[in-house]
Amino acid sequence: MVSKSQTKLITSLQQKKYRSQNGLFVAEGPKVIDELLNENMELHSLFSTNTSEITAENHFYVTETELKKISFLKTANSSLALFKIPQPKTLQTKGLIVALDAVRDPGNLGTIIRLCDWFGVQQLVCSEDTTDCFNPKVVQATMGSLARVQVHYISLSEYLEKTNLPIFGGFMDGKNIYCEKLPKDGILVMGNEANGISEEIIQKIPHKITIPRFGKFQKTESLNVATATAILLSEFRRFIEM
Repeated sequence: MVSKSQTKLITSLQQKKYRSQNGLFVAEGPKVIDELLNENMELHSLFSTNTSEITAENHFYVTETELKKISFLKTANSSLALFKIPQPKTLQTKGLIVALDAVRDPGNLGTIIRLCDWFGVQQLVCSEDTTDCFNPKVVQATMGSLARVQVHYISLSEYLEKTNLPIFGGFMDGKNIYCEKLPKDGILVMGNEANGISEEIIQKIPHKITIPRFGKFQKTESLNVATATAILLSEFRRFIEM
């Protein structure tokens, strides 16, 4: 059974300020929850319709109707868990790093976190106006990769100003990614869904790269930021493996 106080807490975690106040975030579905548990994310409480998952005091059996009331999904899964937000780790200054400038769509951010996990990018640097990685929609889109990718929210401008790593940015009018020599260590900056990389950040990027269009009519305006990130990361990794 879900108590009134538990329902109030879970519902409040839709908002960033309450996630920050309570130090908790929501994950739904056995696959996502198991991924987070396997990476030693600290569990606060688990609510499940499956009695076999009720193995500790902080595990609660709920009916499908009860789970539907606390779920953030259109179609509730069989379990919902609250996890403690981990303490931020030190930002490393080597390797391939992805930096996001005001990416707002939770689905895009979640997909990019999963892409970082796939391509072995352990550090994701986000501008302070990028959507929160512990947003429930982001957590679901990562499918557990959130536990393996360190996400840092900092002043992106200051970070790029101080780094010694080569900085690349995804643009519509950059150099052809397939013709560029790409380093093993560097920063790849990707911009906002509607406006791309901001003027302030553009000034910090010496290497502008693009994914060329091969379509006959050349009329496609742009690629989704997560799709573009996938292609660019693939090329960075392909290049260093050659």
